[in-house]
Parts: sequence; C-alpha cells; structure tokens
Amino acid sequence: MKAFVTVVTEGSFTQAAERLSTSPQLISKYVAQLERQLNVRLLNRTTRRIHLTEAGQLYLLRAQNLLNEVDTMEAELADMSTQAQGTLRISAPVSFAIQHLGPAIQEFQQLHPKVTVDLQLNDRKVDIVDEGFDIALRIGKLKSSSFVAKRIAPIRLVICAAPQYLRENGVPRHPSDLAHHRRLYYSYADLKSTPESFIPNAQTQEGALYSNNGDVLVAAAMAGAGILMQPTFIVGSFLKTGALQQILHDFEPEPIALYAMFAHRQFMASKVRAFLEFINDYYGEPPYWDNF
Repeated sequence: MKAFVTVVTEGSFTQAAERLSTSPQLISKYVAQLERQLNVRLLNRTTRRIHLTEAGQLYLLRAQNLLNEVDTMEAELADMSTQAQGTLRISAPVSFAIQHLGPAIQEFQQLHPKVTVDLQLNDRKVDIVDEGFDIALRIGKLKSSSFVAKRIAPIRLVICAAPQYLRENGVPRHPSDLAHHRRLYYSYADLKSTPESFIPNAQTQEGALYSNNGDVLVAAAMAGAGILMQPTFIVGSFLKTGALQQILHDFEPEPIALYAMFAHRQFMASKVRAFLEFINDYYGEPPYWDNF
C-alpha cells in the first residue's frame, strides 16, 4: 500500500524507490502483488508516465487515509514508550495505602501530569493480569511467581501492646509467655512465615480477635484488648508516642518487604517504568516509619 501511494505521489517507480530506499524492481513487484490481491488494475503504465485507473483513484484516497492513521497510531505509541501517560492501575494493601501511599501518588503525578492513577485498595492477593492491574504492591515474603517483583522497602514486624494492658497483665519476657495472653490476629497473615511463638493454636484460641484490617487491630490494642504483631508502617507512630509499647525485642520476627509486582519486563509501558523508578527510592532504607 505504501509502495503504491509513493509511486503515485512521486510520479514514477524510480523516484518511489529512492524515497523508500529500495529498488524500482521491488516497488514494481509490490504494486503488482497489490493489484493481484485486489484483482483490479490500479495503474496504467507508459514509458514516460503512470496514470491512475478509476479503481486506482478510489484506492489511493482510502490508502492515504489508512496510512495516515497508521502513522498517527505509531507516533502515539512511540510517545507512550518515551513519555509517561495514560491510566496506571495500581492495587495496594489498605492500611499501607491509606497511611503512606497518598503523598507518594500526589508527588508522582506532579512529575508525570499526563498519568491518571486508578488506585484500588485490597489486602487480598489480586490477579494482576485477569483484573487488569499494571502494578500490585504486596507486603510479605517473596515467593515463586510468574510475575516480576521489585523490592521497594523493608518491612519490620514488631510485637506490642498498650502500656495499660501490660501493667494489668504483665510483660512477656519470652515467646512462651504469650500463651497466657490474649492476642490479636491479622486474618491475611501467612501462618507459614509468622513466628510460631505468636500463634500457638491461633485458630482455636478462645477469646482471640481476628480482623482482615491492621488498623482495627491497632485500635483494639490501644484500648487494652491484647497483644498484637503488626508492621511498623502501622504501629511506628504509636510506638513513638508511647500509645503502644514494643515487647520481646530480642525475639523480633525477621523483616519482610514491600514489593511491586508487575507482569513483564519486556515492552514495559512508560507509565509503569516511571512509577517503579519513582517508588524505588521514595520511602528510604530504613524507611521513615521506623524512626521511633
């Protein structure tokens, strides 16, 4: 199609070949193949000039429009690969997003004003591809996956309680002492990666409190409901003010991490690449919420 349009606009096969950096023979072959495919003659050729047939005139107009559309599309795609734009769909944990993601998103959009962010909060593990997310922020231990994961920040887990609760019920000195205390459990916790000392018979403990939201558990703990294990991005500010008190310092669980999960490294959209580059250094290491 491009060969045919160029022959017409340049006025000859030779000039069209020069314009497209190829040979006149190949240009002639392309036009001939096009005519066979359409089963119609598009050009009448003489030794000096070429003339459009009636079918050629009709085809030329449509072909020019189509090629212009292709050029526009390719230019738009090229812009998307170099300039961050479009809608960026992100899935993120509820408590983390509410406390620490809002300012980051605002700063990111100031740097990339053509990016629209669709932020969905959910503590369950979403299917990135099936649910149409560009990036899923997840907290935990990295497991084998078909997706690509980029570590963003370390996440400390601490065991803590309200000073009032500890005064009334005693301060545990060893993990085994937790068996005599009421504990508050996060429902989505990976039991395999959670210290056994915190969850002995967790699923059958009478009077336990379970929730799929860490902020609810923290509020209950500050009201004296019991002992909980939560990440410092939730409890760090309360530890700093003294509303909560860390216990069992010598038995602090191994840190986990915040990861950005995405589908592919190859042909990554500029909006995804830009966000990953931005968020990589945003929280610091150690992150600011560990300053307590």
